Amino acid sequence: MPSQLFTPITLGPVTFANRVFIAPMCQYSVLAQDGVPTDWHLVHLGSLASGGASLVITEATAVSPEGRISPQDTGIWNGEQQEAWARIVGFIHERGAKAGIQLQHAGRKASTYAPWGTDRRGTVPAADGGWIALAPSSVAFPGYDTPEALDAAGLDKVVADFGASAHRAIDAGFDVLELHAAHGYLLHQFLSPLSNRRDDEYGGSLENRARLLMRVLDAVTDAAAGRAAVFVRFSATDWVDGGWNESDTATVARWAHDAGADFFDVSTGGNAQADIPIGPGYQVRFAHYVRSLGEVPVGAVGIITDGAQAEQIVASGQADAVLIAREALRDPHAPQRWARELGADSPALWQPQYIRARR
Repeated sequence: MPSQLFTPITLGPVTFANRVFIAPMCQYSVLAQDGVPTDWHLVHLGSLASGGASLVITEATAVSPEGRISPQDTGIWNGEQQEAWARIVGFIHERGAKAGIQLQHAGRKASTYAPWGTDRRGTVPAADGGWIALAPSSVAFPGYDTPEALDAAGLDKVVADFGASAHRAIDAGFDVLELHAAHGYLLHQFLSPLSNRRDDEYGGSLENRARLLMRVLDAVTDAAAGRAAVFVRFSATDWVDGGWNESDTATVARWAHDAGADFFDVSTGGNAQADIPIGPGYQVRFAHYVRSLGEVPVGAVGIITDGAQAEQIVASGQADAVLIAREALRDPHAPQRWARELGADSPALWQPQYIRARR
């Protein structure tokens, strides 16, 4: 039978040539803590765009300086950053792929050391270029400094920052805007009762805990205005009793879909220390659950490493697309290899300069 993995899919106003997407992967490679992507990002993302995937999503890109995970994160809060991203987006488009950006605020997990380049871990102090992290509540992530709880003005700024960054991303030419509501970052922190201890309209009930996400989504869909697809990345579970779970995720995904989100990138974890049973495709069942209960299109992630596995996920209806990360780092041309293995190889998957290697 024809491969389902290598059939087109339309999400919002954008049609993707196949259902293999490149997931966001932090690079911690800006210069001088200015948030501007560099030639590393051009080459890194350009190589991934040359390998046959229909969509390449940038790393978590901060909507404000205080929203960065580390001082080495990229951003899109000013014109210099936008201009640098526009060059990269243009190159991705020239390779025949769509370009996505993951819009991010790290919340209580901000101002931390990058995972390489130093042996230090935890919160970066002000003397070394760090800053005070912001969060739903003054509850620290284990090993990090205690954050400040956002007040009403701070919440309004977060929404405005996401909206302004979304407009900049559209002007830079991105085809997809993805909200990062996963992995223990700010929007996930508001969703989870483990990190959200508020007693105002942003805490308590599921509707209240989802309020900031829905406000941000409104701002971003307004910026997209039919010119880009809007994705949301969720962690479907905290893997902790009493935390955020897959039922909550499916419910909020339905609300978000009704409010204009086009697709849901379903991961897990990151908001609490947990014992997570990791193995091939270990998060796919959560994507399937959200797809079935929420009745929304989803992508599956998590140790998806070969074409037959990816094909089975899509063909069986567990997800509408797959997102790969480390497998693409090992082999940027993995989608081309998978297509060949599945009998779906096509010249359209290849760059003209590389077509001589197709057979």
